[in-house]
Amino acid sequence: MGDTYSMFNVTRRQALAGVAGAGILALAGRSISPARAAPVRGGSVKFGVAGGATSDTLDPRGSPDTHLALAWWAIRNSLTEVLADGTLVGEIAESWDASPDAKTWTFHIRKGVTFHDGKPLTADDVVASLNFHRGADSVSAGKALVETVTDIVAADPHTVVVTLAQANADFAFLMSDYHLLILPVVDGKVDWESGNGTGGYILENFEPGVSIKLRRNPNYFKGDARAHFDEVELLNIPDAAARQTALMSGQVDAIGRIDVKTVSRLAGVPGINVVETVGRQYSTILMDCTSSLFKDVNVRLAFKHAIDRKKILETALLGHGQIGNDQPIGPTYQFYDPNLPQRTFDPDKAKFLLNKAGVSNPKVQLEVSEIAWPAGAIDAAVLYAEQAKASGIDIEVVRRPNDGYWSNVWSKVPFTMGYVGGRPTEDWIFTAFYAANAANNDTHWNNDRFEKLLVEGRMTIDPDKRRAIYGEMQHILNEDGGLIAPIFANHIIGLGSRIAKPESLSGNWEMDNWRAVERWSLAE
Repeated sequence: MGDTYSMFNVTRRQALAGVAGAGILALAGRSISPARAAPVRGGSVKFGVAGGATSDTLDPRGSPDTHLALAWWAIRNSLTEVLADGTLVGEIAESWDASPDAKTWTFHIRKGVTFHDGKPLTADDVVASLNFHRGADSVSAGKALVETVTDIVAADPHTVVVTLAQANADFAFLMSDYHLLILPVVDGKVDWESGNGTGGYILENFEPGVSIKLRRNPNYFKGDARAHFDEVELLNIPDAAARQTALMSGQVDAIGRIDVKTVSRLAGVPGINVVETVGRQYSTILMDCTSSLFKDVNVRLAFKHAIDRKKILETALLGHGQIGNDQPIGPTYQFYDPNLPQRTFDPDKAKFLLNKAGVSNPKVQLEVSEIAWPAGAIDAAVLYAEQAKASGIDIEVVRRPNDGYWSNVWSKVPFTMGYVGGRPTEDWIFTAFYAANAANNDTHWNNDRFEKLLVEGRMTIDPDKRRAIYGEMQHILNEDGGLIAPIFANHIIGLGSRIAKPESLSGNWEMDNWRAVERWSLAE
């Protein structure tokens, strides 16, 4: 089936121009030329990665870390896919169109696609899969992405029409989200438990928090274009030193999240390729805006001025990243505002703000796990606690177990840490993490002006107007939000001599936007 699959290419700028200018977003199809020689087929490989937990499930309504996410993307597909260069292409959707007002989107479903059990994929599966995240009672972390959808219908077996309450110029990008995976409908219900999907790999064994085994799907609709390994095992190895030992000894073929302290040493090992990708992933310190201490914006601002970002970057990450500014939009985004002043380490200002809030020498526990950041979480927490003393702030660092951290600590306590992988558009990252009703609103923040602008931004097609809207939103989150985003962390991974990667890797999530299992291959 390799000669029947082609990817349909449209950049974000072209998409906006198509809506605003031509009145309809009609994507002309063309094949994407490979950036390297034809990948080698076959072989059994093992990846040693972090982030697995015994609480992991195959339910796409959750929020996976790398170990589980690699498997999700291997066994399933979304309607669209964002490539490493930010280009949007079709996956389950062969092409799509938008109405002139960007409120009605028509997705043309690729023909000949089957699930692993042989069931043909139809528009009904797509409709049910998207509806799985909708509704007042939805517990999906992807709910906010489809919040404005008013109707989804199967116009015919290979056409899905989505109607929105409000225009959304970025809607096709949202359909590439890892929550909005296409699942089979069995007996009238979406089947997520079995792991049955349309992806390039079939789930062989799933041991949550330990190991996930996959074998290549011989009937994959992408044919020879993707899914090159015969077998893949994903091993959850939480400890960075253990991952590196496994790579050097040949027990695994690739690892993620290399300890920044050992990057140089590992890079000098024969047969190991250390790959560093600058991206949009940012590390966070989270203040619960509904908690007694952090409900006052002056307290939140004081804690933001109590951290020395440059030293956090140099000490915790040894410079393997960039300084952040308490909001997620960096220079690689289309509507990044370069005029937002960089927040500085200012203990005197922090003390002034605490006094303004009527708070004297606050004491708080910062609950953290090593996996809270891709690298350096504990070191960063300890360093921040030391820095905060100059502002009269007493931070007690409380180390929590890796297992269960995301389900039991992150976003559940007043002061904790985390990290966020990049998203392709401003609206997406704001909607997923900073909208008041977002399942991943990990600071429990609610700002009326921000909410209004969030709606206006996605309804606006004119790029200049969108730039002004998203610029103001960056300022609001920087000043009012419960987010401390001190650094953007580079992705640092290690590859053994058996692994070949594409010429460029995505900067959104580690391991090539969590698509390594499908995109990588054996070396020649």
